Amino acid sequence: MTNTLRISGMAALLLLGACTKQAETAAPEPAALIKTALVTSGATEQSIVVYGAVENAVGGKYTVAAPVEADVVTIEAPAGSAVRQGQVVARLRPSPASQLAYATARVNASAAELALARARRLRADGLVSNAEVESARAAALSAGATRASLGALAGGLALRAPVSGTVESIGASPGQLVAPGTPVLTLVKGGDLRARFGIDPAVARSIQPGSNIEIAGAQGAAPFTVPVLSIDRIVDAATKQASLFVRIPVQARIGAGESLSGRLVLSGNDAGITLPYVALLDDGGQPYVYVIAKGVAHRRDIVAGSKMGDRVGVTSGLKPGETIATDGLTSLEDGMRVRTR
Repeated sequence: MTNTLRISGMAALLLLGACTKQAETAAPEPAALIKTALVTSGATEQSIVVYGAVENAVGGKYTVAAPVEADVVTIEAPAGSAVRQGQVVARLRPSPASQLAYATARVNASAAELALARARRLRADGLVSNAEVESARAAALSAGATRASLGALAGGLALRAPVSGTVESIGASPGQLVAPGTPVLTLVKGGDLRARFGIDPAVARSIQPGSNIEIAGAQGAAPFTVPVLSIDRIVDAATKQASLFVRIPVQARIGAGESLSGRLVLSGNDAGITLPYVALLDDGGQPYVYVIAKGVAHRRDIVAGSKMGDRVGVTSGLKPGETIATDGLTSLEDGMRVRTR
């Protein structure tokens, strides 16, 4: 009886083990939930990133200076302001020395006019020559011009923009006493800003004026595209680079001296391979993707090309029509089964 119970117990254990093993074998393999996309062929382009700075075009910079010694009252157009021709950009008040100069000019002009009148009377009496009358006339004209040039001081000085453009810098501050000829502000004529970008001399030889360059906007503004104006293929001794130039539109609100970066399109290819940029992964500088075949993810190292919007070109490693993972990539491993959503 005891042996019969022992045999029955062992049979039960063997049966339980077989059921457990069968249950473990039947358990589903883990599968990552992903989204996929197809590798496609289409137009690709080769581009490079270039760096440069905004500068004034030749002849495009203007200085507004104090005509006489004066105190700066207000700056009406701070740096970066857009101004139109004739607009008041600063107000000055003549200094005591300038006011004295104006008073002296008035006295001198009055004296010169009296001297001219006297010379004419004497000439009528035959007491002086015509040359003396002409000399008195010239003296009166000069004194009158000096008085006229200083006449605006009576009511203060309003400095006006000589052209429409953008105020680049301020050279004086309110309350400051400035000497004659001191720059109060400088401005750049509208449309006269340009940017200079450094570029490899070998690449510069293949670029033609009119090629497009996409420039990153200032302070988070949207990028804008402008054509290349000219290329200077002479290598700069300091940077070892050639230069290309573009015009900066006024709407970009970029000032002289600001640093810029741009993307220059070099060439296009109508038979390239592209994939969504979100599918691209990187392993220590080696780009790769997960190719999906028969429900399994396989890592595939590739050679990536230029980025074009939300897609990236591929020069080797993939074929058109292959399926790749685009979402859920962090949970993937080579050889893992996947489910699509």
